[in-house]
Amino acid sequence: MTRLSSIAICAALLWGSSAFSQESSIDFNRDIRPILSGKCFQCHGPDEGALKGKLRLDRREDAIKGGKSGELAIVAGKPEASQILRRVVATDSNEVMPPPKTGKAVTEKERELLKKWIAQGAKYSLHWSYNPPVRAAVPAVKTPAWVVNPIDGFILARLEKEKLAPTKVADRHTLARRLSIDITGLPPSIEELKAFVADTRPDAYERYVDALLARPTYGERWGAIWLDLARYADSQGFANDPDRTIWRYRDWVIQSLNANMPFDQFSIEQLAGDMLPKPTPEQSIATGFHRNTLTNTEGGTNPEEWRSAAIVDRVNTTAQVWMGSTFACAQCHSHKYDPFSHKEYYQIYAIFNNSEDNNSGNDSPTINAPVVGYEAKLADAQKLFAEADAKFKARTADLDKAYPEWEKALKPEGLSKELAAVLAKPATTRNDKEKQSLRDRQRGLDTAWTAAKTEADRLAGQVKAMSVVTPVMKEGKPRETTIHLRGDYKEKGEKVTVGLPAIFPPAPKGAAIDRLTMARWLMSGDHPLTARVSVNRLWEELFGIGLVETSEEFGSQGEQPSHPELLDWLATEYVRLKWDTKAMIRVMVTSAAYRQSSLTDEEILKRDPYNRLVSRGPRFRLTAEMVRDQSLAIAGLLSPKMYGPPVQPPKPNFGLSAAFGGTTDWTASAGEDRYRRAVYIRQRRNAPYPSMTTFDAPERTFCNVRRIRTNTPLQALVTLNDPCFVEAAQGFARRILKDGGATTASKVEYAILLALSRPASPAEVQRLTALVDKTRAEYQKDPAKATKMATDPLGPLPKESNPVDAATWTVVANVILNLDEALAKK
Repeated sequence: MTRLSSIAICAALLWGSSAFSQESSIDFNRDIRPILSGKCFQCHGPDEGALKGKLRLDRREDAIKGGKSGELAIVAGKPEASQILRRVVATDSNEVMPPPKTGKAVTEKERELLKKWIAQGAKYSLHWSYNPPVRAAVPAVKTPAWVVNPIDGFILARLEKEKLAPTKVADRHTLARRLSIDITGLPPSIEELKAFVADTRPDAYERYVDALLARPTYGERWGAIWLDLARYADSQGFANDPDRTIWRYRDWVIQSLNANMPFDQFSIEQLAGDMLPKPTPEQSIATGFHRNTLTNTEGGTNPEEWRSAAIVDRVNTTAQVWMGSTFACAQCHSHKYDPFSHKEYYQIYAIFNNSEDNNSGNDSPTINAPVVGYEAKLADAQKLFAEADAKFKARTADLDKAYPEWEKALKPEGLSKELAAVLAKPATTRNDKEKQSLRDRQRGLDTAWTAAKTEADRLAGQVKAMSVVTPVMKEGKPRETTIHLRGDYKEKGEKVTVGLPAIFPPAPKGAAIDRLTMARWLMSGDHPLTARVSVNRLWEELFGIGLVETSEEFGSQGEQPSHPELLDWLATEYVRLKWDTKAMIRVMVTSAAYRQSSLTDEEILKRDPYNRLVSRGPRFRLTAEMVRDQSLAIAGLLSPKMYGPPVQPPKPNFGLSAAFGGTTDWTASAGEDRYRRAVYIRQRRNAPYPSMTTFDAPERTFCNVRRIRTNTPLQALVTLNDPCFVEAAQGFARRILKDGGATTASKVEYAILLALSRPASPAEVQRLTALVDKTRAEYQKDPAKATKMATDPLGPLPKESNPVDAATWTVVANVILNLDEALAKK
């Protein structure tokens, strides 16, 4: 059988087997783009360098013209004449597309969709994410009483379409904990819990939300998420991974979130705060966002190579954070799936190419920034220091002028042996050290000079204590930018100037394209991606999965939105609210959709396993930071101290060293620094805090948009054995013994209420009481073992405590802290 006849037979089978129905309308973005993007664009997409057969299928005008063979890939309205359909059903390995070696065969369902699409006119449309958000009307629903705010209208309309109903409202205890954890990263205290449960006012829920949003712990909880995006770390990276002092940027993030800085301003200051008119110190600190790039200062490295690598990282990170785009693909070639060309990548590169930083070991450029809380005091101290320093320098100058006469009058008597020997030498033969020794003698004898120096040193110490040197962005001299062939900075291609991708709205007419213009362009409200990406990230944090599941990829290779109209409504609402992030979170958490119980039945789990339809409330494991912070909070150990240098809680020391660098071990912080929130833990890139990485915290070498939650045995080993969690169990036990009442039952009830934010059930009281009795009996046989369990590593027990009781309740506390319910939000 000839190749042509085999194709003809396949075509006959495809089009002649049944009458074609055009009942359902095919949507290009929903139905066809995923097929073409996943199966065809790699060879027939935007990347002109990888184009096969001169056939592009990503644009209609190219697809209907055909390619090198002269045959028409797509003939609108005529599936039987369209070469694309003949090729996807071919059985000959030399004819079938995609080629068998790709492992991307087109399925029967996909072939049917392609056939219907071509029959209906083969209409193309721009990828949904590159069209501006359109604010849809809130859908009408059959049960409007359930709708609390517009979010619910969109959610319920979809549920009704799927013939599903939302679950009941979660109980007040569950909502109190859910809200507290989501907004502050910490569980509610017993007092807060009881107050909310007992509050019968109609707006009690909203009042509780507002109180949580106003707490400083809000900035710490949401700051950790932003620091993932900023790839914040306290070290420079690469093999030797030396320390980097940039924690003042971390503090700026927390401050700005707590102050509810509008997200557009929050973004502009990080991307280009130094370029604003008369930038404040805080606006310069904000630019630390793009100074978190890796620096390689090992001997023999090429500074230009790593400077270029930093710029590449800034381009990629900017696209990921604000556009949800894998723009990085265009570093080496035009994007294979999305409309970003190789040239456009380097036009963005050119925007960042003029920054002053140059891969230096001292992280320059830097500024002397005020430590949080000392902004006003630092200004006063700097003024006083400047005055004292001027006085000191003036007195020094007077003494220097008088020095020749002073030396002439100086006699060896009363001088030390060393000074006498220096004085005996001719002035022209003295070395610098000898000259300085005589100067020091003259100055030390002058009480006015000594007093001036003492005062200047004192004030200098104050200034130092109130400030820190932190890296910032700063524009330097313009540099020439060329395309890097295959992404290699040494392979120079065509020269390019600054520019923005053509697929997006242009920058304001007449505006010079620089970092500030780009930042304003991203936050203009007209950009199709920024608001969508931002609200999707907030939704993902609250509901466990984004409306666009692939929050890192809004392009052709990403997932379609589960609720497109809702996503656009939220995006336009964010802009309407003037980028007020707390207000946006408030809208989400006050919805009926958010308030649903996470309890559901087997049928709904089967139909909506990942809760994409929001058929129930969110339930998923807490973040690494929350797991640690919650345990310490329940134990009464968590320090409320905010800001400042990173802290070092206990971690295993292995005696290892970084290549060409110092030890990867550290000495645990003392006092309350040992128990500060996880957001303040030192982020060492080549030796991250192990219990955090076990719970999926990234090492922050690069921008991390989405943490993928895992479930491994190592996590249980951490919460059972890590010193932090053992201390938490010990502290929790001491709270139970102190405040839990006189009986075992009352202690169990107190423990469950404190740890799980709900009353204990009779069955739980019974089972935990049995555990108490069994454990106490074992420890009574071995008092030394009991003492160790109760005190190592937390420290000595209060005088009135019984070691056997403390050890017993430490075991019980550890069990409760390791419950699935304790480690999850429900």
